[in-house]
Amino acid sequence: MSVRDPFPPGQRPRAVVLGCAGPRLTGEERAFLRDADPFGFILFRRNCETPDQVRALVTDLRDAAGRADAPVLIDQEGGRVARLRPPHWPAHPPARAFGALAERDPVAGLEAARLNGRLIAGMLGALGVDVDCAPVCDVPVDGAHDVIGDRAFARDPALVAALARATAEGLIAGGVLPVVKHVPGHGRACADSHAELPVVDATRAELEATDFAPFRALADLPLAMVAHVVLNAIDPDGPASTSRAVIEGVVRGPAIGFDGLLFSDDLSMGALTGGAGERTRAVLDAGCDVALHCNGDMHEMKEVVAVAPPLSDAAVRRWARARAVPGPVDAVDAAGLRARMDALLAGAAA
Repeated sequence: MSVRDPFPPGQRPRAVVLGCAGPRLTGEERAFLRDADPFGFILFRRNCETPDQVRALVTDLRDAAGRADAPVLIDQEGGRVARLRPPHWPAHPPARAFGALAERDPVAGLEAARLNGRLIAGMLGALGVDVDCAPVCDVPVDGAHDVIGDRAFARDPALVAALARATAEGLIAGGVLPVVKHVPGHGRACADSHAELPVVDATRAELEATDFAPFRALADLPLAMVAHVVLNAIDPDGPASTSRAVIEGVVRGPAIGFDGLLFSDDLSMGALTGGAGERTRAVLDAGCDVALHCNGDMHEMKEVVAVAPPLSDAAVRRWARARAVPGPVDAVDAAGLRARMDALLAGAAA
């Protein structure tokens, strides 16, 4: 597919996604973001109070960057990972609820997952948010840390892939780009990478058969996020997000074959060491297209921006392809879709 460079000549943004500290931009943040020119932005719960407030913040972030089409990301998986919550936004089930339904009735499970994606997309689109950091495609195993837990659809890699694709299709139908995560797999991790660096001792054969399998099946999707997890069988010296052996040899290689736009996981997580600038260099040098920095800390963001280059040629091509994926968004009866999804899930619980 031929795609057009979405950026004017000589005006590529920096290869970073940044957050902000609160529900409204401060004057300092506005001035900083204007000069920093990040690729995009990410919202967390601290940024989300009411629909009108979020819409205004999204507009202000894009205005600060000077690009009305700058992507705005959010982690809206459902269950315990949801930045938008009641009473202003409806709750959505965790991924495991759809896996449980699919294990009983595969057709119903796929339909419910697709409806869930479409409903989340409608909620995000109404706010101007156009990228959802979901679905989770990790495959949990016995003894793993519960940081993934019910965020995973199932323990069967094929079922994970099918339900993740259905969710992604629902998001795309609603005009929102999905980010498959956490490539090449976080399901075996025995530690929470938000706090410390997980190390996985599985063999290469085990990883290819289980952990890599959903990502390989979804390699055609446009966006993915790399885990901060050490895979001893591939590269014992550092996490996947800072390992060229993992990113080029596995994620981009035949084991998975992903050629979409690749984000790092959050640079401010406890799994990584060194300053914010060092972390930024490490993930970009390893082959991530975009470094993700989420905590809104101004000191850290200045360090990130100081070392982040403009998007590479390859990243620009990947983003241009991604932008072309969603088609026109048709109006839907959200209440009707929700009632149908709830009925399907209630059938699984009966």
